[in-house]
Amino acid sequence: MSRALPKYNKRRVALIGGAAAVVLSGAVIAGSALAGETSKSNGTSARTLADTGTIACPDVKSQLPTVPASAQAEVDRNLALLDTQLAEANKRLVDTVGQGGANFVQNAILGPLADKRKSTIDRIAISIGRTAEKPQGLDALAECALSTDGAAGAGDEAGAGDEAGAGEEAGAGEEATATPSATATDAADGGAGEADGGAGEAGDTGDDATGVGTISCPDVASQLPAIPATAQAEVDRNLALLDTQIAEANKRLVDTVGQGGANFVQNAILGPLEDKRIATVNRIATAIGRTAEKPQGLDSLAACTLNE
Repeated sequence: MSRALPKYNKRRVALIGGAAAVVLSGAVIAGSALAGETSKSNGTSARTLADTGTIACPDVKSQLPTVPASAQAEVDRNLALLDTQLAEANKRLVDTVGQGGANFVQNAILGPLADKRKSTIDRIAISIGRTAEKPQGLDALAECALSTDGAAGAGDEAGAGDEAGAGEEAGAGEEATATPSATATDAADGGAGEADGGAGEAGDTGDDATGVGTISCPDVASQLPAIPATAQAEVDRNLALLDTQIAEANKRLVDTVGQGGANFVQNAILGPLEDKRIATVNRIATAIGRTAEKPQGLDSLAACTLNE
């Protein structure tokens, strides 16, 4: 009895130790597999987030005719502005990754970018046309596309360019020298004269029938000084264009309801709207300033808000 008991205890200890070893080995193997799977999953997520693609735009500079010396500086500013616009759109592409539905990139990034490029390209054509034959068909180069093959984009859109604000203001200020020029720019910006019912530009543009809210902007007309008769038609066109821009922004607000995150409306609608309004308000100030004192500080009226 006394000798059998220790043998039995030894066998029991051996069995328990072996079982513990098996359990421990299983835990190590499972942990390794889980870690590998997690690492793989993280790697896939990293690749997915980083692989957002880039926006590619047609090269404008290579399609221009000989640029007159008197227009070279303005053309260069607007070419640089095209670079800046593309860089900002690519940044927005990264900042909003994962937001919105199937048409998010088109509605929130590519559409506003095409609008900006049309206006900028028109200013290039107008500046050349002052002292040489105005190039035609350049607005066909305004549309851009999303490239997911890692290509950086074509031609003049390779870099960031000069300061966007300075370029935009300088181009807009010099662009409207005559009625035909202003008309061309208005058409590029979305078409003046199609204002939302011709109502005043400030405030809501229609009832909030959808419950998504409406965009409200400061009234520009009431802040203008006396308008010279020679500038009246051009000022009226640009005031109408401000209305059109709000109407388009409100339409985009409805069309994209439910898309994006907390900053979607600011990044995709209010921001691009403010850019357009700055250019339009600057054209108004420039038109008045040709034959009277140029009004200052109108660009402070460019920012708009969403009324819930």
